[in-house]
Amino acid sequence: MDHTPLHETKIHGSITFPYNIYRGIIPEWLRSFPLHWHDDFELIYCSEGRMQVTLWGQSYLLCAGDLIVILPHAVHSIEQSGDKSGTYFNLMFHPSLFKGSEDDLCYDKYVLPFLNGEKTMDFFHPSDSPFNRAISGCILSMLAHRKEDYPSHELMVKSNLYFLLHFMNIYSTDADAGSSHLQLSFGKLKNALYYVRNHYDQEVTIKEAAKQCGFSESHFMKLFKEFTGLSFNAYLIEYRLELAAKQLLKTDLKVIDIAENCGFRNHAYFTRAFHKKYGKTPVAYRKAAGPGS
Repeated sequence: MDHTPLHETKIHGSITFPYNIYRGIIPEWLRSFPLHWHDDFELIYCSEGRMQVTLWGQSYLLCAGDLIVILPHAVHSIEQSGDKSGTYFNLMFHPSLFKGSEDDLCYDKYVLPFLNGEKTMDFFHPSDSPFNRAISGCILSMLAHRKEDYPSHELMVKSNLYFLLHFMNIYSTDADAGSSHLQLSFGKLKNALYYVRNHYDQEVTIKEAAKQCGFSESHFMKLFKEFTGLSFNAYLIEYRLELAAKQLLKTDLKVIDIAENCGFRNHAYFTRAFHKKYGKTPVAYRKAAGPGS
């Protein structure tokens, strides 16, 4: 079974200071980061090239200088944009960084509304947008110090995060009933992702996936396409192919066994689907990666 987390529970930074910045290059380091969610705030800042981020079923193209704000529990993924490459930074910080005493009025006023769905904001902010311009100095400051030992500059980090939170609140709006209802429906679709994760090597049906979410099949298929940008069957194939690619690189298993492990019962179909996605046959893909990949 695959153990890629859907609900990411990794602590970014340390328990006492849950903050970290990660640098990524797509597709050099990874081709995509699949749908997942976490309890942290996250900013994705594209520094070079271009990339694609899907958030709550909506895809956004990020070019150099653009950023996207991901609120806690929002379902999102990162993908390559066509055949282009992109370099980006993930700024991760847990809401607890803003919490002081037990009855913290600032936390209750400025952080909780983002966590309980009362407040939202535009997610995508191009380089020339007002929000981006307002916080760009703050972001660049944190990026400039990202390799330093965090215990040596917590005050700088926290001051920047409070500055960021201040402008997030300025540019926020009250969540309307429509968006809250849609996100609740999307939230139920997480059960379908768990279903695929736990049964991808078996027969997977739309009927059972819809049942996991409490929807009719027709409503489920419509919502799932809005949620992921793919039909359920297309998502299942993509998921299986990504697992197959990992096994080709990380194991010495025969190609036919990998296909079987990942739920492909027809080896010819597996080869065609793999070639369509990766531009190579499974055997050529493994050879191109070289030994020790």
